[in-house]
Amino acid sequence: MADDLIRPRTPGRRLPGVLTRERARPERIRASPGAWRPAVATVCLGAFMGQLDASIVTLAYGSLRAEFHASLAAVTWVSVAYLLTLVALLLPMGRLSDAHGRKLLYLHGFVVFTAGSAACALAPDLPALIALRVVQAAGAAMLQANSVALVRTCAPPGRLRLALGVQAAAQALGLALGPLTGGVLVSTLGWRWIFALNVPVGLAALLAGRYLLPRTRTRHRARGFDWPGLALLALATTCLLLALSLLPRPAVPVWWTAALFVLAAGATAGFAVRQRRAACPLLSPGLLRVRAVPLGLTGALCAYLVLFGPLVLVPLALTARGYSDLSAGLVLSALPAGFALAAATADRALPYTWGERARCTLGAALATGALALMLVLPWDATSLAPLLALLGLGLGVHVPANNTLVMAAIPARSSGTGGGLVNMARGLGTALGVALVSLALQLPGGAHWPDGPQRAVLTLLLVSSATLAVARRQKGGVPGRPAGPPAD
Repeated sequence: MADDLIRPRTPGRRLPGVLTRERARPERIRASPGAWRPAVATVCLGAFMGQLDASIVTLAYGSLRAEFHASLAAVTWVSVAYLLTLVALLLPMGRLSDAHGRKLLYLHGFVVFTAGSAACALAPDLPALIALRVVQAAGAAMLQANSVALVRTCAPPGRLRLALGVQAAAQALGLALGPLTGGVLVSTLGWRWIFALNVPVGLAALLAGRYLLPRTRTRHRARGFDWPGLALLALATTCLLLALSLLPRPAVPVWWTAALFVLAAGATAGFAVRQRRAACPLLSPGLLRVRAVPLGLTGALCAYLVLFGPLVLVPLALTARGYSDLSAGLVLSALPAGFALAAATADRALPYTWGERARCTLGAALATGALALMLVLPWDATSLAPLLALLGLGLGVHVPANNTLVMAAIPARSSGTGGGLVNMARGLGTALGVALVSLALQLPGGAHWPDGPQRAVLTLLLVSSATLAVARRQKGGVPGRPAGPPAD
């Protein structure tokens, strides 16, 4: 199907074409049988930047406290404000991209993210930095909400799982390199360079996207925007994420956390009612009636919970046993390395006749087995590193196949909304993983083995077992043979 250029017509208004129209790739690129590969690589650049930026900022907390004479609680809002904004805007940005063009919103996202990064690097004080992080997160939401949808548009039939795997590997690489890159930049050039680094990368990605990304094939035009729905969604996600962040803090009154959970539940119920009644809902209720979608979103949330939980657990547990920060970091690197390796190679390494359900089940089973072994084997670098690598391999097999099931079940005209849902599940799973592991380590025994770490691993094992159960309930056929590239 040719993704013909659709020009929005707004009576009484004229905006420059660069702001309102998706432009075709050059004919030479579009006609190439392998044009989907550089297009997916461009999407991976945005995925890499998003995860790198999410993991790199924590390394600057000390410098920010010293420069702005602020408390640790105040400085952590540099990360909290970013996460709250990102998760709240993923679904709305996906909905807008379905209506106005995914390539268009993606390129605008690079503009906003890059400009926000440059402004963060020049922030005069902490409140300004926090406010500018909100701007940066809005750009990141435009990127992440469209990333999965653009991969679906770029990849020919039979290559979607491979393309989603490469994108997941780019995310894992950004996550793994974030602490190392942040440590080097903060210790040598200063904290402002962790934001300034995004500027040249963002400009290069913007140029690559202009020439390498295909235009949107299908649009789902809307006559308006569901602002009340956006408000309810933002309230629900904000209250939930704040409650999760307060859960492991014993100094915070329990009723504060409970009140936030109640508000989140009420706003979620209100959002569900609003989506059934709104003329132009952010999320069509029909999308969630397709069996593969809620199952796949649950699988994504659980998988990312299991992925991010050890990122908190392992460094604290190993340093409590006398390991240095460097040693703990090297051991932990086996997890994202295993994830990236499997995500990028599982499509070819496993039998082609295996469908998505079989791959999801295998990946979840490997992750569950690795966590079960963590409960019985000693916690030292020799045994823990290969178990973390096995856990990463399992999740790297599961996540691309699971996301393929979700996107295959969603109509092409709603791919942006589907991508927003997948990334919302990832964001909430990340927050849950950090919160549950931190809570387990706050209970008597702390980070010392076997008390705190054993509780945390047991929690992750239960979630991984739920991931396996969800995978076994999915239905997934064998992908079709590769075909030619999609046309613009």
